[in-house]
Amino acid sequence: MARLILVCGPTGVGKTTYSLSLAKEAKAIRFSIDPWMQTLFSKDMGTLDFSWMMERVNRCYEQIWEVSEQILAINGNVILDLGFTTKAQREIFSNRARELDIHAEVHYLDAPKGIRKQRVDKRNSEKDPAVYAFEVTDMMFNFMESKFEIPDQEELINGCTVNV
Repeated sequence: MARLILVCGPTGVGKTTYSLSLAKEAKAIRFSIDPWMQTLFSKDMGTLDFSWMMERVNRCYEQIWEVSEQILAINGNVILDLGFTTKAQREIFSNRARELDIHAEVHYLDAPKGIRKQRVDKRNSEKDPAVYAFEVTDMMFNFMESKFEIPDQEELINGCTVNV
């Protein structure tokens, strides 16, 4: 049976690293939002404008879902490393999966803020192409801290919490 796994967590928690490992284990196709945004829109972005960014994130979500739906329809597994900052964003994909008779799994990654900030600083300095798409500045890190909504127990019914 096809699996749809939604990976979420705050900035710097290790969503991409976790997704890369899980994709091998689950024999899944992985989609990560950061390279899509970097490739398609980074040259067009001036200052950090959350509404501008979210409009483009949502465009990417639509295209990613179109391909994911095709993979799921042939019983393939899909991992979405799309940030999923809000419950509403996660619900969109969970509801779409239900329409395909699939129960999405939410994998919530958690780590203390200090550890996550150290990881971001390390990623920024090392620029490993496997996990680095763009520099996350202190301003970006702090801005996103207040935006992330922790999944509730209902969202995690088919998923899990991973302390990394």
